[in-house]
Amino acid sequence: MTVCEQAGAARIADPHTIETENGLKLQAEKIIICTGGVNRRLPIPGFELTCTHHDAWGLTSVPPSMLVVGGGNTGVQVASIFNGFGSRVQLLEAGPRILATEEPEVAAIAAAAFREAGMVVRENFGTIESFEKTPAGVRMNFTKGGKRDSVEATLAVVAVGWVADTAGLNLAGVGVELNERKYVKIDRYLRTSAPNIFAAGDITGRLMLVPEAIQDGFLAATNAVQGPSLPLEDRVSPVGSFTDPEYAQVGLSESKARQVHDVVIANVQFDATTRTIIDGRKTGFCKLIVDRKTYTILGCHVIGERAVDIVEVAAMAVAAKMRVDELARIPLAFPTYAGILVNAAAIATRELGLRLGWQAHQAGILAVNSRLGSKEVTAAPATAVA
Repeated sequence: MTVCEQAGAARIADPHTIETENGLKLQAEKIIICTGGVNRRLPIPGFELTCTHHDAWGLTSVPPSMLVVGGGNTGVQVASIFNGFGSRVQLLEAGPRILATEEPEVAAIAAAAFREAGMVVRENFGTIESFEKTPAGVRMNFTKGGKRDSVEATLAVVAVGWVADTAGLNLAGVGVELNERKYVKIDRYLRTSAPNIFAAGDITGRLMLVPEAIQDGFLAATNAVQGPSLPLEDRVSPVGSFTDPEYAQVGLSESKARQVHDVVIANVQFDATTRTIIDGRKTGFCKLIVDRKTYTILGCHVIGERAVDIVEVAAMAVAAKMRVDELARIPLAFPTYAGILVNAAAIATRELGLRLGWQAHQAGILAVNSRLGSKEVTAAPATAVA
């Protein structure tokens, strides 16, 4: 294998040749494009005064204040981290709520927690008109309902979308087509419209996550070398963000699940479990969505301490098509955060009228109340129940 570093920007000169701005020329029978994505730019005066989240991660000191424009996963992560570092952060979201892709109650708890930690969170703030330089940093001007307003800080980070990094690659020149979303079009074997050119990762616009990109890279490389043998398949993909508090999800949202399933919803609040109380991390909840007919887990949504770890356990249960009562019978170590998930499974199992059996982990439940429909469900101490 030959690794070429600091080769400069590259372009595909022809279907079998790559050229770089430093004069390097490489030829191959197969080519894999995995240049990733870039921040979406806004056609707004003064936008060049703003920074990207990559710029934020490269800072060598903490700015006294920061504007973060965009309340999606990337924006809230930047805002939460720098708020924790001591920067005075203002998080601005044009939509009605931050974290629009998460459950509404997850977004509400996140916003409340951020505000309690000293962050200014402004949702539905209006329309950006311009950015301008100030003696101390940058100002963002915006309007809402015909009224002009502005906010300013030392630094402005804009995170309002992620687009394919295709500039300068000469894709059209070698027959690589883009889809309607302007990402590289691929088939189920990650082949582009040019038969010998493959694509993997964010440039395809699929699930733009590091683990997904790594797996896609493996599939693309295998198919490029061995022929079309490993197709893309629907796979369980947990998603989480390392904010404070953390939040994570896997599977269906409650609203999507209800569209096609008769569901049972089980909630465990973080202020009612032993480990969260011990650690003083009582903000949050774990919600489990279960199919009433098949007893399988359709989705899991968590916000709170170690939410990502909890959801990854749920993801394994979803991938294994495990029944919720099977999950509820696993005697996990006590007291643990993963045990919160099993507590939720036990609540759902009872609501479904399934046999539960001995519950060692139930000793960790102090008082779990979950309203399922019109029925109040309370988890009891460890016991054998029918």
